[in-house]
Amino acid sequence: MEEIRGVPTWQEELASLVDAGLRYDGAPIDLTAATEIGSKRSGFVSADGSGSEPKETLKDQVTGFMKSWGEMLLELAKGCKDIVQQTVVTDDSFVVRKLGKPAAKVSKKLSFLNEFLPEDRDPIHAWPVIFFVFLLALAALSFSPEHDRPVTVVKKLRLHPTSASRVQLPDGRYIAYQELGVSAERARYSLVMPHSFLSSRLAGIPGVKKSLLVEYGVRLVSYDLPGFGESDPHRGRNLSSSASDMINLAAAIGIDEKFWLLGYSTGSMHTWAAMKYFPEKIAGAAMVAPVINPYEPSMAKEEMVKTWVQWLTKRKFMYFLARRFPILLPFFYRRSFLSGKLDQLDQWMSLSLGEKDKLLIKDPTFQEFYQRNVEESVRQGITKPFVEESMLQVSNWGFTLSEFRTQKKCTTNGVLSWLMSMYSEAECELIGFRKPIHIWQGMEDRVAPPSMSDYISRMIPEATVHKIPNEGHFSFFYSCDECHRRIFYALFGEPKGQLERVKETKDTLVETEAHKDP
Repeated sequence: MEEIRGVPTWQEELASLVDAGLRYDGAPIDLTAATEIGSKRSGFVSADGSGSEPKETLKDQVTGFMKSWGEMLLELAKGCKDIVQQTVVTDDSFVVRKLGKPAAKVSKKLSFLNEFLPEDRDPIHAWPVIFFVFLLALAALSFSPEHDRPVTVVKKLRLHPTSASRVQLPDGRYIAYQELGVSAERARYSLVMPHSFLSSRLAGIPGVKKSLLVEYGVRLVSYDLPGFGESDPHRGRNLSSSASDMINLAAAIGIDEKFWLLGYSTGSMHTWAAMKYFPEKIAGAAMVAPVINPYEPSMAKEEMVKTWVQWLTKRKFMYFLARRFPILLPFFYRRSFLSGKLDQLDQWMSLSLGEKDKLLIKDPTFQEFYQRNVEESVRQGITKPFVEESMLQVSNWGFTLSEFRTQKKCTTNGVLSWLMSMYSEAECELIGFRKPIHIWQGMEDRVAPPSMSDYISRMIPEATVHKIPNEGHFSFFYSCDECHRRIFYALFGEPKGQLERVKETKDTLVETEAHKDP
């Protein structure tokens, strides 16, 4: 019987179920050749050439186990995500009702950060990824095997016995101070000095000689800011209260006449505050390397660029935290100068120093002074005063430097008064500080760049700015006898020595009357 063409036979259908490359033609099958072909196609050949599959190693088993475990965790995470979406983040859930509005306020406050994202990125998905990567980076940076760390000698900060003189202020707090130079009775000039960040009353004018103070008849008074050294903290400290503390201290220690101010670095903002709120008590002001608010809106764009470009990224970040998220500052402070260990000043403060400053901070005399000053500054071991100081530096001071400029103010209560003031000086007066202001600026200063003193000079044209070439932030002020003499000469002129006649105070009057009695 002839086969019907076009209909496959059962042998052809069976062959089509195997590989298309194998066709059964009715001939006897060679099993040995088939085994070899199968082994070559599978890619496995045994060591003895038999073609059997190799045994699974421990590495293969562990890899398979980890893949399976990862798949299980992925499915579990997807399930948890579905549960959270269906129960927790729904509009009527307890969590959304309680935290929805606060979260929306925080999201709105932080919305300015979305400007740093690419336009094609959704902030809801981008920021969690960025935060997770940030945590991984912190973990990687903090991990360092012990054998990879260099062996360094770690100095520890010591707690010294209390030794400061203290006076009680009208609000009941005590403030600690230090006096150098001539006595109160024989002082020709009184010079009051608030200290800078991470400093104390012990700083004063670093390395100033007593002979120079006596030669000019200067009574130098430096004091601890609230919460620093041995001074009591202040619950609501601001620049106005700082100025009041300075005036109350001067009155408590017998400075009855006008006194001079000297501000160094960040301590200059307290000097500005006293000049603003108590100008009648101030005879004049001197500032060395003054630091102003780097976010001051009245700064020109060029001045601001020249200021920020001098600073390291970490210092810029600390300014950003002090302005936006001051609650995070204690985390960094406890790991630096409040850790109980001593480190270099430029490392702690993230300072970019010039060559002269770098040489100075390596000097043994400077290191000894620096360690003792820091130990006194962090004596109380609390972060609050340091956070307050950082926040004051970058916040609105409540006044502008242009207010110290000498300018004419005319009282005009109406059109007639205004017309009269144009032809008469009777109702016009000069306002401003109208007393000597001297600024010393190192031209190699990278902590308080020269652009800051340029801004001060633009705001207060009457201020005398002494630009010092080849000097940095520390090199001009620390243990420089000639520099100290130049400052005193600019403020007081030729030295006249201390007063020969003892001032008549209440104590001396009582003592005189006692001698008169028989």
